[in-house]
Amino acid sequence: MRKVKYAIVGAGTSGLTALGEIRKHTDDFVIINGGHYGTTCARVGCMPSKAMIHSANHYHEAKHFADIGINGAQSLSVDVSSVMTRVRGFRDRFTGGIIGSTTENLGDKRIDGYAKFVGEMILEVNGEQIQAERIILATGSSPVIPAPWKSIGEKLLTSDEIFELETLPKRIAVIGLGVIGLELGQSMARLGCEVTGIEMLETVGALSSPEAIEKAKALFGAEMDLHLGVAAQVMPNPENENEVLIKAGDKEIVVDAVLASLGRRPNLASLDLPAGGISVDERGMPTFDVHSAQISDKPIFIAGDLNGYRQILHEAGDEGRMAVYNAMNFPEISRFERKTALGVAFTDPQIGLVGARMSECDEATTAKAVFHLERNNGRAIVNGTDRGTLVLAANKETKQLLGAELFMADAEHLAHMLAWVIQQKMTVMEILRLPFYHPVMEEALQSALRNLAKEVYSDEEMGITAELTRLT
Repeated sequence: MRKVKYAIVGAGTSGLTALGEIRKHTDDFVIINGGHYGTTCARVGCMPSKAMIHSANHYHEAKHFADIGINGAQSLSVDVSSVMTRVRGFRDRFTGGIIGSTTENLGDKRIDGYAKFVGEMILEVNGEQIQAERIILATGSSPVIPAPWKSIGEKLLTSDEIFELETLPKRIAVIGLGVIGLELGQSMARLGCEVTGIEMLETVGALSSPEAIEKAKALFGAEMDLHLGVAAQVMPNPENENEVLIKAGDKEIVVDAVLASLGRRPNLASLDLPAGGISVDERGMPTFDVHSAQISDKPIFIAGDLNGYRQILHEAGDEGRMAVYNAMNFPEISRFERKTALGVAFTDPQIGLVGARMSECDEATTAKAVFHLERNNGRAIVNGTDRGTLVLAANKETKQLLGAELFMADAEHLAHMLAWVIQQKMTVMEILRLPFYHPVMEEALQSALRNLAKEVYSDEEMGITAELTRLT
C-alpha cells in the first residue's frame, strides 16, 4: 500500500489551487483525477460560453447599425461553424495553459483515474490503494439529466457537449433557464437558431424580484419562445425519428435537439464516502463546515462544486485555499468568513445578483427600492441600453445595504462594486458619499440608492448636505 501525507482528489479549480500550495512545501503528495483535466469554467463553462456569446452579440448588434447611422450591415451573415471552431480554440487555449502549468512533470505524483474510499483514509484508484494522512476532495460536478430524457440519444445535449458541435441545430429547446441556460439560449438565438426556452419556475436567470423578472421576461421573450412555470417531458417524436417532441404544460413543441440546463450535481457517488467511515445524508452529502471545508472532525476536506454550496469559480478557489490551509495545519482548524455572494449572467442585458436574495429578505426589517433605466439615465439612452431595472435592499435599522438584483447593461461591473460595499457593511448614505461621475451607468446606481435612502432615512437625515462628508 502506498502511503502519502496529502491526497488531492480532483484537478479542477479547488484541487489545482490546493496542489499549487502543497507543492511549495513538500513532494509527499498525489493528485488523482478521473476524466478531463482543467477547470469546469475553462473547459465547459465560463470561457467557451463567453466566446460564443461574444460572437453572437456582435452579429446581433450589426442588425441595429442603421439606427445609429451605419449602413450596409444588412449584407452581413454569420458562419456558425467558424464561430464554434473559434469557441473550441479558446477552450483549448485555456485548458492547455492550466494543464501545462500545473500538472505536467509530476511523475508518479499524478494519477489518472477515479478514486474511491475502501477504508478510513484509504483510497483506491486503478487497483492501487493509497493511504493518506490528509485528503482534499474536489471532484467537481456533472450536469443533471433526467433518465427518461436519455431516450432521445445524441439529440440530448448539456453544457458538456454543446461546444463540441460543428454547427448548431436549426431548432433547439433549452430546458432550464438559470444562468447557463439563459446565456446559451440567447446566444444561440442570436446566431440564427429557433430557440424555445422552458423553465419550471416563473422566472429566468435566477432573478427573484418581481420588477426585474417582468422586464427580463419581456426582453428575453422577444428573442426566444418562452414557457415559464411548466415542467417538460422529452421524448422521440413518433412522427419523425430525426426530431424531438417536448410536452410543456398544454403545449407540444417539436425541435431538432434539446439542451438540458437543469443544474449540476456533485460527483459524490463514485467516491463511496461511507466506505471511508464518512456519514452522508439522503443526497449522499457529508456534513461539512462551509467556513473551514472540513468534513466532520476528520482530516478530510471538501471543496468546489463537489460540496454544492456555491458552484462558482471564485468560490471554488477560496474553498481550495481553505481546504489546503486546514489540511496542512490539522489538527488546528481555522474558520474563514465567506465573501459576499456574487453571481452574473452574461446575457444582454446582463443579470447581477449580489448579497441577500430579494425573495429571502424579511419585509418587516428590510427596505427595498427600484430604479428603472428607461428614460432615466443619460448614458444608457445614448448607448441604446436604456432597458432594465435595479432593485436594492437595505436593513431598516442599521441602514446597511444587504443585496441587489441588477438587470441592465454591464451589470457585471456594478455587481462587483455592490459586493465590495456590502462586504464592508457600508450604509446607504456612506455609499452615496462616494463619487459618481457623469454621464456613466453608475449614475443609475446613484439614483437607485437615493430611492432607497428615502425608505430608511428621515427627511431631516436626508437634508441637502446628507451626501457630503462634513469636515467642520
